[in-house]
Amino acid sequence: MIKPKIVILGAGYAGLMTLTRLQKTINVNEAEIVLVNKHDYHYETTWLHHAAAGTLHHDRVRFNINNLIDRSKVTFIEGTVVEINTEKNIVQLENDELSYDYLVVALGGESETFGINGLKEHSFAIISVNAARKIRNHIEYQFATYHTKGEKTVDKLTIVVGGAGFTGMEFLGELTDRIPKLCKDYDIEENQVKLICVEATDSPLAGFDSDLVKYAMAYLESRGVQFKLNTRIKECKPGVVIVQSGEEEEEIKARTIIWSAGIRGSSVIDCSGFHADRGRVMVQPDLRAPGTDNVFIIGDCSIVVNKSDNSQYPPTAQIAMQQGITCAANLTKLIRKKTDLEAFVPNIRGSVCSLGENDAIGIVYGKKIVGPRALFMKKVIDNRALYMMGGASLVFKKGKLNLFS
Repeated sequence: MIKPKIVILGAGYAGLMTLTRLQKTINVNEAEIVLVNKHDYHYETTWLHHAAAGTLHHDRVRFNINNLIDRSKVTFIEGTVVEINTEKNIVQLENDELSYDYLVVALGGESETFGINGLKEHSFAIISVNAARKIRNHIEYQFATYHTKGEKTVDKLTIVVGGAGFTGMEFLGELTDRIPKLCKDYDIEENQVKLICVEATDSPLAGFDSDLVKYAMAYLESRGVQFKLNTRIKECKPGVVIVQSGEEEEEIKARTIIWSAGIRGSSVIDCSGFHADRGRVMVQPDLRAPGTDNVFIIGDCSIVVNKSDNSQYPPTAQIAMQQGITCAANLTKLIRKKTDLEAFVPNIRGSVCSLGENDAIGIVYGKKIVGPRALFMKKVIDNRALYMMGGASLVFKKGKLNLFS
């Protein structure tokens, strides 16, 4: 009897959660499982701001996929997905081709520049381990060469962060911890450094509790961050960002421009014939792509609607992991010829935004928390994600074990 083949594309939160649950529930004779990922490691996307600021080594934010795979059930292929043909049930890789009976598309997100001129060419985005390393090295280079003849200019130490969502705010918090150390290492007065956050709306952390937002904004401002609200980035040039507020334009000279205001789904979605909006597909309640019975789309590539207000759930790690659990359960049912698939219903327990190593804000089970309590919960959440994917051993290897400082 030929076993059905399940192919999982991507080892982010959604894909890896699907895999780890599947290999626990499906026995070796029921299905063949193939995981495809661009690298041989998974990285914690929600930790990348640490690596980008230089407050955590990049190796701490990633772990080897092979350590989590049951080799008796799973084949891992390190490769890049180019296109999906749902009519022929084929995935085209750069150097190979894969057939499938069931497909899980969990390819993650990409930076979205919204067509802003020069943004892609002249800014950085915190989207991968290598991107984070590049940002860290770039920032340190600006400090290291500040006293070089002809280089001692304000723009050398000016950092502009575009976007005050979770990534932008957490990155700014880490920078406020890192910059004093860089200044000490390279004999630079801290007042020479400028941190500017440009946000198109009237508030950071749009949609978050207003009292907590005010707290976070006041804390970061006290540490040197300048916010430009109701201001959008209009254009980027080498060493220059042009911003606009109303009818007024301003030119900011900055050697470091970080874009954190836009995420879209994978471009593979767009070129594979799915009906999508910026690489994201509005999936059915059971997480299958409309018009298919064997293709699941989860994580950043999916759109899930909150039926209570018809809004879209944000593409968070929390939701991606929960999707992975539902996806694995539904695949198991399909393999066993059952038709009563589960509808995905997010269970939003809350969210916590760190502001560096000494402060944080959050809402957990409806309660507002700040300071040490929020920092404690942030570490608990991060460790729980590791535990769900790799158990206690992964937490001990990669987790944030010092919960109280």
